[in-house]
Amino acid sequence: MQSRLDFYKASPNGTKAMLALEEQVSKSSIEKPLAELVRLRASQINGCAFCVDMHTADARKGGETERRLATVTVWRETPFFTDRERAALEWTEALTLIAQTHVPDAAWEAVKPHFTDQEITDLTMLIIAINGWNRIAVSFRMMPA
Repeated sequence: MQSRLDFYKASPNGTKAMLALEEQVSKSSIEKPLAELVRLRASQINGCAFCVDMHTADARKGGETERRLATVTVWRETPFFTDRERAALEWTEALTLIAQTHVPDAAWEAVKPHFTDQEITDLTMLIIAINGWNRIAVSFRMMPA
């Protein structure tokens, strides 16, 4: 597969806006290891090879285990994730698949006990950001290096 265009050059102001959101997300209340799991799971759902590669590497650098990285796609069927992580992954899936799920009440009920209102908002912004990056990377065929 070949890259379609360099979106950084094609729309520097649009890219700056995305980077500003990413900067805010990086300073949010969501702990870095959890943020990487969320980014990875959304990227898997969206079929974004570039982002799956990047966030798997970033999670490893942050100390994430190979076992958890290998099983994040089947997190419901493993004992390797905390209740907080499970709630975040469920919220991630519901928001990433919003056209199908419409973010069901069950996802809300799962996330609410494990996160403050600020954390839910920050988690939602994180999910919005990675879904945006996924759509850019998939659309323009960004390739892992």
